[in-house]
Amino acid sequence: MKIKTSITLSEELISKIDELSSQYGNRSLFIEQAIRDFLASEAKRRRDLQDIEILNRRADALNKEAEDVLSYQADV
Repeated sequence: MKIKTSITLSEELISKIDELSSQYGNRSLFIEQAIRDFLASEAKRRRDLQDIEILNRRADALNKEAEDVLSYQADV
């Protein structure tokens, strides 16, 4: 279901949107796709930050484990 809304954008931005929107059918579809892309990117960024936080919390244990594994390898 779609809900009609109103937003205010600069003339410069509308002009750039209009230049590209024909590839998407119309201005609304273009803006909707741009927002979907942004939301997906933001969700990925948040997941990445959570992963980094987990790795940082576990860094000491993971490094010790890696050192242990490397100690069993033969010198090359």
